[in-house]
Amino acid sequence: MKPIFEDLKVVELASVLAGPAVGNFFSELGAEVVKVENKKNDGDVTRRWRQEGETEQGPSAYYASVNWNKEVRFMDLGDPEDQAVVRQLLSEADVVISNFKKGDGEKFDLTYDDVKAINPTIIYGHISGFGSESDRLAYDLILQAETGFMSMNGQPESPPTKMPLALIDLLAAHQLKEGILCALLKQKDQPNQPFKIEASLYGSAVSSLINQATNWLMNRNIPQRIGSLHPNIAPYGEVFTTDDGASVTFAIGSDRQFQDLCTILDAQILSQQKEFQENTDRVENRELLAEKIQEKVEALECGELLKECRNHHVPAARIKNLKQVFESDKAQSLLLKEKLEGRETVRPRSTVFDITK
Repeated sequence: MKPIFEDLKVVELASVLAGPAVGNFFSELGAEVVKVENKKNDGDVTRRWRQEGETEQGPSAYYASVNWNKEVRFMDLGDPEDQAVVRQLLSEADVVISNFKKGDGEKFDLTYDDVKAINPTIIYGHISGFGSESDRLAYDLILQAETGFMSMNGQPESPPTKMPLALIDLLAAHQLKEGILCALLKQKDQPNQPFKIEASLYGSAVSSLINQATNWLMNRNIPQRIGSLHPNIAPYGEVFTTDDGASVTFAIGSDRQFQDLCTILDAQILSQQKEFQENTDRVENRELLAEKIQEKVEALECGELLKECRNHHVPAARIKNLKQVFESDKAQSLLLKEKLEGRETVRPRSTVFDITK
């Protein structure tokens, strides 16, 4: 695909994950992205977020995950000479991405109004934690805690559990880049119009609660920790073990799919029993149903079971670790590689859609 933003210049005044993920989106699509890092603090803090045993050469793998193909400038925004360089970059930019803490934009004269005075057609994207008026530090863990994600995540017997990635940062990044894309589209009609787009981690998290939110808002049902299970569908998310020790799961969304699963498992009698005939019955009796499915699954080999599920259009999957994921050619085709400061880096693409004419 031809780089669709090859004439776009983006200045990234952001660190950690959400803001840089937005810059990464534009760099993958051909934009020139200049990342300004704080030289007083040795650059983006995630450069030093290394796993135990990770090489000290070059930046951390965490940093590499959202900083592909960017031109890095180490600057001190409090230094007049460096600030002059940054202002020059901003005067040439189409988009700026920032995640300043409350008061820092004013401190460095880099608010929307300041940047608009330098560049009257700028699109100014800003990510905050709890909104622009809040001075709270916003880490993904804190947002997952305060917006209900942790309360719903985990097994019934486990404590509230964080998703093992910075989910809320990624959701906020999606919100901000969507807003920026809307502004770019609007500028086709109003080419001299500047825009400010702000997305907060808090708002992005709450907006992504979707059906779990409506389960509370409409039914006054507080979602409980049910592991991978679906509150409205069964069998969905239960984990079963095959004869060769693989873990598999099913996402049964219709009565037809359940009947076909029963055929595959040679358990047609289950689909005829009153307690399993309809989805509401299966949800009510999901534990008993899971026991009966496990009795059938444990006699089957994983590969053959999944082959039959595909043939019958029954949603099923083996539960894979990341080594197994990236052994597939399909996953390998989604990777981007780059040598960063002497270290060979690799990360999944963030732009995995196709555009055709």
